[in-house]
Amino acid sequence: MTDPVKRPASPLRPLPALIFASRWLQLPLYLGLIVAQMVYVVHFLVELTHLVEAAFGSHEALEKLVTSIGYKVDVAPTSLNETVIMLVVLALIDVVMISNLLIMVIVGGYETFVSRLGLEGQRDQPEWLSHVNASVLKVKLGLSIIGISSIHLLKTFINADNYTDRVLIAQTVIHIAFLLSAMAIAFTDRLMSHPNQGGGAGGH
Repeated sequence: MTDPVKRPASPLRPLPALIFASRWLQLPLYLGLIVAQMVYVVHFLVELTHLVEAAFGSHEALEKLVTSIGYKVDVAPTSLNETVIMLVVLALIDVVMISNLLIMVIVGGYETFVSRLGLEGQRDQPEWLSHVNASVLKVKLGLSIIGISSIHLLKTFINADNYTDRVLIAQTVIHIAFLLSAMAIAFTDRLMSHPNQGGGAGGH
């Protein structure tokens, strides 16, 4: 039996065509996120420059670093110490992780909700993009948010002397809430992908 010949898609009626074309209204949003990505790149380079300058003895760069990371002590540090370096590096990692999150939203969201990018066969096509859909994107975004929250929580614990117990407890509770939310999203996605699993065997 031969496969039936595929007929060309008939043109959409005006109203469905308008509704379907409305997905392009998201394009400025994704372009705006690209601009935000550029801002993060500039911020990363500025912080990295201050770190390198402070490592070579620049007191002005050190003061800017201490101010940016919110590091407060009774006596201002006169040179880089391990705590300042660690907080700055964690801040840089935080920027990178948020940047990765932006890439996932921009590329995955455009591919899922606006239009195909046509990256099939491209050497640099992201591995995760080949099977991305709305559910996969939600799970990946949830995991990314947990990673970002973990970095923020670690920065807070390292610099715990500058925070009240209420802030420490609140950030810990928020992180746990993110973790539970991501687990719930992943579990729900698994149930939706495999609705017959765990339902028990039918009668024979």
